[in-house]
Amino acid sequence: MRSGVIAQKVGMTRVYNDAGEHIPVTVLRLDNCQVLAQRTEEKNGYTAVQLGAGSSKVKNTAKALRGQFAAASVEPKAKIVEFRVSSDNLIEVGSELTAGHFIAGQYVDVTGTTIGKGFAGAMKRHNFGGLHASHGVSISHRSHGSTGSNQDPGRVWKGKRMAGHMGQTRVTTQNLEVVSTDEERGLILVKGAVPGSKGSWIVVRDAIKSGIPADAPRPAGVRAAAK
Repeated sequence: MRSGVIAQKVGMTRVYNDAGEHIPVTVLRLDNCQVLAQRTEEKNGYTAVQLGAGSSKVKNTAKALRGQFAAASVEPKAKIVEFRVSSDNLIEVGSELTAGHFIAGQYVDVTGTTIGKGFAGAMKRHNFGGLHASHGVSISHRSHGSTGSNQDPGRVWKGKRMAGHMGQTRVTTQNLEVVSTDEERGLILVKGAVPGSKGSWIVVRDAIKSGIPADAPRPAGVRAAAK
């Protein structure tokens, strides 16, 4: 099990394959994604690596985190994520992960926070069809209709689909294909849509259902830490 990476969503575009067919892709950019710490079985009871990405002002960084960044000899990071890894895939502290961590054609699982839509009605939130346009229905065409049963059970069931807050939830989209990578510019092009707004932080891991390609770099695609 390898580490994932922290990337920033740039937006969507399209690329063309050899047959001239266009492929919609989401562009993800790696911004100084570095290893901050290691978690080992002997010391912590599990094996993992802690990554940080982006940059943050020192004055906006908590004192405890400042010490953590100083111990790793890296600049303060805007986003920190921990990835469980196998013991043979631990990465040296201070190493920077590159877009070459993934290879074209492999599948990845992408996690992000969806765009918040605020308070939404049942038709928009749950794709309800709405009430009839005639036959006595007045004013309540977009309402969700009945919410419960009769005297028994005499209440609304938990989980009933109704109007409410929509979006801004953590979502993982599985088995997205990596179309190409640009290690020099730190770009990963993933086929299809990725949850989250432009500029949001995205977590990219090897697809749990598809496995890791045999030619994927191990323990990771890294740029060696500066001595």
